[in-house]
Amino acid sequence: MKPAINEIQDEIIEEFSLLENDMESTIFYIMEMGGKLPPLDEKYKVEENIVKGCQSKVWLVSSFEDGKVIFKADSNTDITKGLISLLIRVWNERTPEEILHSELYFVERIGMRKVIGSQRSNGFSSMIKQMKLYALAFQNIQHHGRE
Repeated sequence: MKPAINEIQDEIIEEFSLLENDMESTIFYIMEMGGKLPPLDEKYKVEENIVKGCQSKVWLVSSFEDGKVIFKADSNTDITKGLISLLIRVWNERTPEEILHSELYFVERIGMRKVIGSQRSNGFSSMIKQMKLYALAFQNIQHHGRE
């Protein structure tokens, strides 16, 4: 059984609290998280999979298996890859409803905006928005499939 979304967020907050707001360690840790993200197949690194609004290139793809949304992503920069990996850690293999109804409080609690600055913050918001759009699309497919 996978831990609840909020349990994972609490884990992330706990991990970041160990870094005691040290900017350098925090950025390094985010980049390290990105390094653990499985590489995305080159065939997915196409224009239509790019998250709009990000400074760096971020490719995000999703699939729907057994009622759960599966996310895969990659980026051309380590820090951005780390950011998307945090979102995937929280939302991967969740139902569309879980994704759409969850509140990402960890972002605020770990002081993400301070760490990544306003330009990247906009990109991070774009990633969140794109993941929610995928969840919404799968939710619609799911409900229309039952009619």
